[in-house]
Amino acid sequence: MVSSKARIQRKTQANATAHVKRKMLSAHLSDDLRKKYGKRTARVCKGDTVIVVRGNADIKNTEGKVVNVYTKTGRVAVEGVTIKQADGTETERPIHASNLVITKLNTEDAWRMDSLSKKEAKE
Repeated sequence: MVSSKARIQRKTQANATAHVKRKMLSAHLSDDLRKKYGKRTARVCKGDTVIVVRGNADIKNTEGKVVNVYTKTGRVAVEGVTIKQADGTETERPIHASNLVITKLNTEDAWRMDSLSKKEAKE
């Protein structure tokens, strides 16, 4: 971010293009994944197993698979994290990607695994 003003930062994030918003959807890797790949963060993808490290007491320390990724809002839906609606039905509760830690990566995407392993190969 260029500006130090909070409202300008929020505006820049909200009006960012899709390829920039995609990069905002990254979360920290767990310690063992960090050692394995030599990277601190990775983009959250559908199928990853994550743990919620920040938030209300009812969702904190909840581990589950990523069900959906909302690039437009920068939020992630995690299996087992729900909220009750006014009519009593339960629906998924979107969580910001920065409040998550990736514990297990979805290894189906070869391009993603190749880009994660690049730093590992350099050493």
